Amino acid sequence: MPFIFIPTQQSNVNGSIAEINDKDAYAKAFNNNSLWRRSLAEAEPELFSSMAKGQQPQILWIGCADSRCPETTILGLNPGEIFCHRNIANILVNTDINSLSVIQYAVQYLKVKHIIICGHTSCGGIAAALGNKKLGLIDTWLMPLRALRQENLALLDSLDETQRGLKMVELNVRSGVKVLLANPIVIDAMHERGLQIHGLIYNVGTGELRELDIEEEEEVVKSRVTAFKTED
Repeated sequence: MPFIFIPTQQSNVNGSIAEINDKDAYAKAFNNNSLWRRSLAEAEPELFSSMAKGQQPQILWIGCADSRCPETTILGLNPGEIFCHRNIANILVNTDINSLSVIQYAVQYLKVKHIIICGHTSCGGIAAALGNKKLGLIDTWLMPLRALRQENLALLDSLDETQRGLKMVELNVRSGVKVLLANPIVIDAMHERGLQIHGLIYNVGTGELRELDIEEEEEVVKSRVTAFKTED
C-alpha cells in the first residue's frame, strides 16, 4: 500500500524537532526530508533497499511543471512507481528531443505499460497561450499552443473565459495523445505488448482526475499505423 507523507512538523538534520519559519522554504523542505525518510522506512522497511537495485515503473507520466500537480502524490503512489516528464503546459510535439528521449527510454527500456499525458485546470501556460502578451523566450515554447488556438479559434471564442481555458486544456491533451499515437516506438509497443495511452485532466481545485475519451475508429488506427510505423 502506498505511503502518503503529510508533514506536521519539521526535524533538523540532527533529528530534533525544529520550528521552521514558513518563509524559509528551502530549510523547511530540507528538514522535511529527514522526517519523510524515517517515516517511509518505518512504514515500508524494504522500499529504499529495493529502489537501490533499480526501477521498474509501469507508468510514464507526461505532465505540467506546475507545483500543484505532483504526479506521485496525485496518484497516491510511492517513489519508483512512476517515470516522469514535466514541462510548462505539458506540451508534447514530435520535434522536442527532451520528451522524445524520455518516451523512448520509458517504452523501450523500462517497458512501461501505460503512458499518461495529463493537463490541469488553472494552467498558466494555457492562459498565456490564450492571451497576447509578449513573454520573451517562453513565447517560443508556447508556439504549439498558439497554433492549437488558431486551429480552434471559432470554438474557443464562442466560450466564456473559464470554459475557454478548460477547452484549451482538453485540446492540448488530445494533441499530445495524437503525438504519442504517431510515435513509431509507441506504435510498436502498443501492437507488440499492449501499451496503453491515457489522456487525463487534473482539477487543482478539487484534486480530481478526469479521463478523456480518446478511443479511435478502427480505420483511423489502421491509417496511422500505415503512415507512421517503421521497420528495421
